[in-house]
Amino acid sequence: MVTFFICIAALILGYVVYGKFVERKFGADPEKTTPAIAKEDGVDFVPMNWKKIFLIQFLNIAGLGPIFGAIAGALWGPVAFIWIVIGCIFAGAVHDYFSGMLSIRHGGASIPEVVGKYLGPVFKNFMRVFSVVLLVLVGVVFIKGPASILHGLTGFNVSILIGVIFLYYLLATMIPIDKLIGKIYPFFGLCLLIMAFGIAGALIFGGYEIPELVPSNIMNFHASPGKYPIYPLLFITIACGAISGFHSTQSPLMARCMTNEKQGRKIFYGTMIAEGIVAMIWAAAAMTFFGGIRELGETMTQPGHNAAWVVNEICNSLLGKIGGLLAVFGVVAAPITSGDTAFRSARLTIADSLKFSQKSLGKRLLITLPLFAIGFLLTQVNFAIIWRYFGWANQTLATVVLWTAAMYMVHKAKSHWFISLPATFMTAVVTTYILIAPEGFGISQNMAYPLGIVMALSSLGAFLYVTYKKSQTKLKIQHQ
Repeated sequence: MVTFFICIAALILGYVVYGKFVERKFGADPEKTTPAIAKEDGVDFVPMNWKKIFLIQFLNIAGLGPIFGAIAGALWGPVAFIWIVIGCIFAGAVHDYFSGMLSIRHGGASIPEVVGKYLGPVFKNFMRVFSVVLLVLVGVVFIKGPASILHGLTGFNVSILIGVIFLYYLLATMIPIDKLIGKIYPFFGLCLLIMAFGIAGALIFGGYEIPELVPSNIMNFHASPGKYPIYPLLFITIACGAISGFHSTQSPLMARCMTNEKQGRKIFYGTMIAEGIVAMIWAAAAMTFFGGIRELGETMTQPGHNAAWVVNEICNSLLGKIGGLLAVFGVVAAPITSGDTAFRSARLTIADSLKFSQKSLGKRLLITLPLFAIGFLLTQVNFAIIWRYFGWANQTLATVVLWTAAMYMVHKAKSHWFISLPATFMTAVVTTYILIAPEGFGISQNMAYPLGIVMALSSLGAFLYVTYKKSQTKLKIQHQ
């Protein structure tokens, strides 16, 4: 378990050292008045204790992402550990920190409004549509999945269960954030952490052997390595736990509740590191529990053996009856709680775009009801093919937010390289993926890899050109 312990230690050290570096570069100011205080409205702008916010943010960004994504990523073997650690510290946590802190600096604005400020109106309008579509898809999938599982457990009609979950969504989306989300979601977030640490303890003390990152294991363990290359598929598959654009849609929810900018490192950078640790634990458990990585692959090919089944098997075996309860919570409650905040974020994104106050219940209903009507219609459609685009769309959103954060640093005349380099890498990832994916252009890897690199370097070149032009403009103004 040497690799496992080193990776966990690296993630914690990343928070302590690199998290402070990012905070210092951003320039968090404890004296600045936050939107929670300046705009308090008793609905969305509500001051809350940072510990509560931490657990809510963790639950909102996590859900089942760092569990299901890590299980799927484990099929590639121990190289998944590298991406979780490097991606989480240098890309994901930086992305989450800036998406939250830039929202605070701009009055609690949703991420499309922040993007528009630094990348222009074209990107703003694109992000308004792109992020709302993504959020509705997340909400719908996090309805159908739990409804199907509850149908298996209770025998109730799936349509009825979908209706019940929608009613809950309506309640959670509409009422003040501190009345329901602020009271019960910290408990759910804590349960998700307890489940992960319980699995880790069972692995450590149960005599399991977690694969090490030795030369013989640095390879593609996937059953079809030619069809599923490590790059870029692993970097799309493990999103939550490494970097996920969905997080940038959730961070403004909590940015509207923070009372001090210095809380940002704990709440945004810290929750991403916590998610990385959860992903590490589940990736290790998946590679180990069934006897090895190859055995995991063979198990996953059997009918009905999906990620939810893996969670249930591991929890019941390693944690007993408590584990069974936690497994049910994990595959039912966690996605529901992420789904409702996805719809809440979609409501606020639309409201920000239209500059439509959300203080009154009637105005909240004007946006929420049409959103839910669209969501309900989507539950009646088999959109498995559409959902394949989610992974790419999610990482594309993260890439745009990284470029936004880098441009913010340029506007502040500060070093941007710690953001622009991860943004360049993610540009290569999302470009290469859509070029080779069957749901994309389906071209050969030999063509896609060079094109992905060209696109990434071109994006960096364009960014540096804009940076140069801005610096020249400032010099001219100073000389006048």
